[in-house]
Amino acid sequence: MTLSEGMAAPEFALKESEEQSAADLRSFRGQCVVVYFYPKDDTEGCTAEAKDFSCLIDAFAQAGAVVIGISPDSIKSHDKFRNKHDLKVRLASDEDKAIAEAYGVWVEKKMYGRTFMGVERATFLIDSQGQIARIWRNVRVPGHAEDVLE
Repeated sequence: MTLSEGMAAPEFALKESEEQSAADLRSFRGQCVVVYFYPKDDTEGCTAEAKDFSCLIDAFAQAGAVVIGISPDSIKSHDKFRNKHDLKVRLASDEDKAIAEAYGVWVEKKMYGRTFMGVERATFLIDSQGQIARIWRNVRVPGHAEDVLE
């Protein structure tokens, strides 16, 4: 099933770090949640995207929104990534890719003539009632965080 705007967002509860509890979508009812999926910690595009969202984290908070980045990387990798780049966004680990699959972003990709499975860079705006308000697919990083904030 392909997700579309107006549908209920698939629930998730994912670990963010060894110190923090899980990012549980239900716990954010009453506020908007920006969930952005990205392929891999500490790569060029993913770092730029995380930094862009981090720079706007106060503006997202003022707009009543929480920002959560999700990738298949481990909690340990997220902690290292967060600390290295002083990221302010929440990062959740989806090592078994179950949430990426539920959101339809675990897809077949092609690069340099090779086919493989990977995470499609995509963002979902979930409203205060848990419904998908907006979807951005095949995201290009420059200007994306600003678009989502708008």
